[in-house]
Amino acid sequence: MSAVPQTLAELRAAIVEQQDRLTARMRDAACYLTEHPHDVALNTVAALAERSGIASSAFIRLAKALGFNGFSDLQRLFKAPLQQAGTSSFSERIRHYQGEELLEDPTDVGAILTAFSRANIVSLEHLAEGQQVEALEQAITLLQRARTTFVVGMRRSFPMASYLSYALSRVGRRAVHISGLGGSLREQVGALHSDDILVAVSFPPYAPETIEACQQAVAAGTPIVAITDSLLSPIGQHAAVIIEVNDAELLGFRSLTAAFCVAQTLAMGLAFRDGQSMSGPDHDALKNIDC
Repeated sequence: MSAVPQTLAELRAAIVEQQDRLTARMRDAACYLTEHPHDVALNTVAALAERSGIASSAFIRLAKALGFNGFSDLQRLFKAPLQQAGTSSFSERIRHYQGEELLEDPTDVGAILTAFSRANIVSLEHLAEGQQVEALEQAITLLQRARTTFVVGMRRSFPMASYLSYALSRVGRRAVHISGLGGSLREQVGALHSDDILVAVSFPPYAPETIEACQQAVAAGTPIVAITDSLLSPIGQHAAVIIEVNDAELLGFRSLTAAFCVAQTLAMGLAFRDGQSMSGPDHDALKNIDC
């Protein structure tokens, strides 16, 4: 058995590595741990069970499956760094805007605008806490090494995939948007080679076309950067890097604000990285990119 994780990064890696050996309920518990770290740091296992709707025994079994003596040992990994970040978790803030602040008058366009604006602010504040910086750095490194970057995202993720491929091409990279139009998904993904990279974007309910594209990429030996909501997302199973994005949801409408922020960060970060490898980043040149 692998060594017991000593850091949150090691814990996340262990969850991904062992996900096929976890039961369905243990996977649910693992998802909750990774998506609600503040809650895990500051609550008992009984409170977590009540908040999540997942039996406390699932959290305990998960901890033991990962090599801990019990849940309290696993919980210690969450406490020190996250207590310093504040007590208001992302899920609590989202619940405030999507559950507790219901629209009294759906015909009031101003109220709808305010509610969406507040929910999107929450998403961006959560992203700005910096938990995904390491993953973004790793993704930029892979993008820089790639011959061609292929980007796939279907359904509500389609506009982000389209924008990211456009932005990458504007900063001088070879980028291909896998649109799947006309039933051409399999043929488009068939162009992948081992020296390319696939950026896959998908959120619940995960698009089967995107999952299929990831499976083809694995068969081709192509590294995958997954932009998704969880380490246990089906598109992240064989990904080299997983960038977790939790956009706000308001009455069934899920935002893409934070996801687009990630796309912009990848494109600009890559542009500056490319500039540094040559003669230094050219701020004036970036101003003229218009993307």
